[in-house]
Amino acid sequence: MTDKISSMTFDSIKIGQIEQFAVNIDKAILNDFAKLSGDYNPLHMDDSYAKSTKFGKRVCHGMLLASYLSRLIGMHLPGKNALYFSQTLNFRLPCFVGDRIVIKGEVTEKHETTKTITLKTTITNQIGKCLVDGSAKVIVRE
Repeated sequence: MTDKISSMTFDSIKIGQIEQFAVNIDKAILNDFAKLSGDYNPLHMDDSYAKSTKFGKRVCHGMLLASYLSRLIGMHLPGKNALYFSQTLNFRLPCFVGDRIVIKGEVTEKHETTKTITLKTTITNQIGKCLVDGSAKVIVRE
């Protein structure tokens, strides 16, 4: 792992602040996620089956993509001071083996009394198409 953990404080976080990183999706990542989650649906795991669907090839698990939001919050924004407590998800388009995804969070709200932040979360592919979006709520611990 090459990510360095951030240690942002509530006061240092600004509305409009953006953090992001990229990941290349390959078969090994899908295989590892299937082992971890137990989801071996042939749409994700079987090239022959996936070719027979409207997608024409293997589709990445949606929750695999969503799991990168944990990395966004826990490592980047805010990092070690995060207590992630809510996430909405909208799965917009499929992700395929070979795609390069960008995971991005933008601070849209700060609540002083509860020390919480709200992030607009998005995952896009290499051509900028939105695959997943939603909203995260995070307590920024002291």
